Amino acid sequence: MRCSWPYALILAGFVGVGCQSDTTAVVIPPLPAPASLSSISLNQAIHLQWADNAAQSDPVRFELYQVYSGSYDLDRGLCGSDWVIEGTTVSDEFLVALLTNGVPRCFAVSAFSIDGAESEWSPLWQDTPRPDARNVLVSAYEVNQSQSGFRFWFDANSNGRGDSGELGLVQDGNRTDIDFWIHLQASDSTLWIVPEFAGDSMQLYGSVAVPDLTSIDFAPAGGYSRSMFQAVPGFGYVFQRLESNQYHYAALRVTHVSRQYVIFDWSVQTDPGNPELIVVKQTPAMTGSIVTASR
Repeated sequence: MRCSWPYALILAGFVGVGCQSDTTAVVIPPLPAPASLSSISLNQAIHLQWADNAAQSDPVRFELYQVYSGSYDLDRGLCGSDWVIEGTTVSDEFLVALLTNGVPRCFAVSAFSIDGAESEWSPLWQDTPRPDARNVLVSAYEVNQSQSGFRFWFDANSNGRGDSGELGLVQDGNRTDIDFWIHLQASDSTLWIVPEFAGDSMQLYGSVAVPDLTSIDFAPAGGYSRSMFQAVPGFGYVFQRLESNQYHYAALRVTHVSRQYVIFDWSVQTDPGNPELIVVKQTPAMTGSIVTASR
């Protein structure tokens, strides 16, 4: 039973006899936490996307999502405690920008209702921004030797960062420190990607074409080869470079192949040992196309 006394009686000091107030509050539970969280590694940015179940569970009460980020210890596989708010959005995606390439970050998302209640956090997710570039042209060695080699990253000042002038270097195919060079197969005019540096090896990223460079999210743990692979439009390739007892990973996606050159998108991870670029299995059909070449 709830008592509603006139304001005049309250001022006069009258108290209602025999009336028992009901102090039981109606508790409305918060919205559910976003059920999943994933990302795409970008250049100085991370694209986050999550399950939209919080908004769909109660569209009338839903107000917004809040995005958090914190440090991440890659060696220990742990998120730090230094969480900050990156921003809010009504969408189920968010671009975290102005990040430092090669520095891992941890992310989480929560949902807020119009009454200000915050849900539990989504599952935690870590990612590392990386340099990348689009539509790079590298010639076949047999066509233009001086523009037939490519190096993902040369850390000239040894500061561990991808500075201007150190990334995506189109170089002479005769150099021995480049990651690969392009070979023209005279018998059928096909073009092939040939690992060059002694510590470089590579593999196909799966047995089918990938829709975009950003589809190459993680470098496989094994299966790399020193043999060359045919450059095929739409296919992805992952590189592992061992130098000074450290692994670095890189990737490219071929966008066009002519009889003289290859055009591709590329990315490289500057954080040593970090595979941020889903372990995939090659099919016999794809592995059968591996051959060797010499200049």
